[in-house]
Amino acid sequence: MAERFKRSGLVGELSAEFTGTMILILFGCGVVAQVVAGGALTTPPGGLGNHDSIAWAWGLGVTLGVYVAARLSGAHLNPAVTVALATFKGFSWKKVAPYVVAQTVGAFVAALIVRWNYTEALAKADPGHTIKTQFVFSTLPANGNPNLPVHEWGAFRDQIIGTAILLLLILAVTDLLNTPPGANLAPFIVGLIVVAIGMAWGTNAGYAINPARDFGPRLASFITGYGTAWRDQYGNLYFWVPIVGPLLGGLLGAGLYKIFVGRFLPTAEPEPPGRVPAPEE
Repeated sequence: MAERFKRSGLVGELSAEFTGTMILILFGCGVVAQVVAGGALTTPPGGLGNHDSIAWAWGLGVTLGVYVAARLSGAHLNPAVTVALATFKGFSWKKVAPYVVAQTVGAFVAALIVRWNYTEALAKADPGHTIKTQFVFSTLPANGNPNLPVHEWGAFRDQIIGTAILLLLILAVTDLLNTPPGANLAPFIVGLIVVAIGMAWGTNAGYAINPARDFGPRLASFITGYGTAWRDQYGNLYFWVPIVGPLLGGLLGAGLYKIFVGRFLPTAEPEPPGRVPAPEE
């Protein structure tokens, strides 16, 4: 019975990771489809949003996905988070691969829904299903802009830095020994972190900062007509960048938090005299 409970517990965690990541991508890829494909068809073009609306919708998608999944799984929603927590916070390594699969499948299914819902807009804006609308689903160096000479190694650097910032801040706002947000506001703050990263670090590589977020939708776009999904606008094989970069960046950010902040925090021991009210006699 105990073993059966443990198995059902893991099933619940994976179901939560799948669902939370799906919610994240429904809002994230959905807003990019609206801005890029739908916006291309307005008069004048660009009438359905801009970079800021994309950043806000991605952040809100993270917030809502975390609220969906947090009680059951901790709402990682990102393989870089899962690997970093296993490395530095004692998360079970046995659960890492199942969590990553659940996150990636959730992102894949959500991208298929977005692809289906925006079929007409994508076909009208980009009949050949090319790089022009590929970044609705997956990231590209410089967001596909050839005027900004960022290639795969520049994007790789960017993904390491951006994900390091993400994990450092996630550990900071969820560390009970630090000053975590009260009143169940941590998901909202994590969403704001993603908004801030999008607004400050979105130029060079589209701030994937999440291997599941990029690979799942990239695969969904590939099987639904985007033949160049694995490459960038220069023809270089690119899909590995938003996988490897975030995994390394997540470890870097979590390690930096532990070295510079975490190890100096007080332990969960009784406060010394004078730090808490003395009991009444």
